[in-house]
Amino acid sequence: MGFSEERSADVVAASFAGAADPRLRQVLSSLVRHLHDFVKEVDLTDEEWAAGIGFLTRTGQTCTDVRQEFILLSDVLGVSMLVETVNHRTGGVATESTVLGPFHQVRSPDRRLGDDINLDGKGVPCLVSGRVTGPDGTALPGARVDVWQTNEDGFYDVQQPGVQPAGNLRGLFTTDEQGRYWFRSAVPRYYPIPADGPVGELLTATGRHPYRPAHLHFIVSAPGHRPVTTHVFVADSPYLDSDAVFGVKESLIRDVPEVDDPARAAATGMANPFRALTFDITLLRGDAHEGPA
Repeated sequence: MGFSEERSADVVAASFAGAADPRLRQVLSSLVRHLHDFVKEVDLTDEEWAAGIGFLTRTGQTCTDVRQEFILLSDVLGVSMLVETVNHRTGGVATESTVLGPFHQVRSPDRRLGDDINLDGKGVPCLVSGRVTGPDGTALPGARVDVWQTNEDGFYDVQQPGVQPAGNLRGLFTTDEQGRYWFRSAVPRYYPIPADGPVGELLTATGRHPYRPAHLHFIVSAPGHRPVTTHVFVADSPYLDSDAVFGVKESLIRDVPEVDDPARAAATGMANPFRALTFDITLLRGDAHEGPA
């Protein structure tokens, strides 16, 4: 069967017939069909295709050990959120997932419950706490709670080596016998995603801003349960309705009120009054390799 505009996708898809992995054959065949339909739908020109290849080439060249521009591209196109949503359907009984983001590039330092992850003391002090449970409300002792966030200037530690202490505003905690976790940090604030590369050019060309609302990242896991990658968003933050990476879900928004409680402040090592963010997390039963529920 010869190649033609009408038969192009069929011809290329047929070339995958010998693939030993049926899933690989399915994914590549579908990708080719959608890609060829796109080219035909917009009557893509030679110059536009070359520009697209150039853009993707520069995207790859921008990647480093601490910056993943392709993840950023996936984020701003909404693909990261779609993949997360498809693969982590909760049925309304577990904490919803959201994007990993491009800056979970290092292992978070092990911390003890109550530790202060705000190593340079900048920003508004905040007590972060919550409980990890299964879908029936059963506490999950020994759950791992991995957290990370930007500093008050909107940068992760890996973006500012020599400026921020290594491991600043990151921590890996283990819940107690009641499934509880707590630590000291700073109130998250909104910030722009890196806009000095190809993804920034795309946002500028399409009239979009680069900002994310204030949030704290979480990856939570426990034996016998499916892990969740998620955020908690600050309720009064700008950009909740226009997150550059489409990561906001209503169920993940929390107030961060001021607390005037000298006894609690003393017990947790906070100055009184202080801000507090409470985020309880519910995990589905299963394991990391299970598909959508």
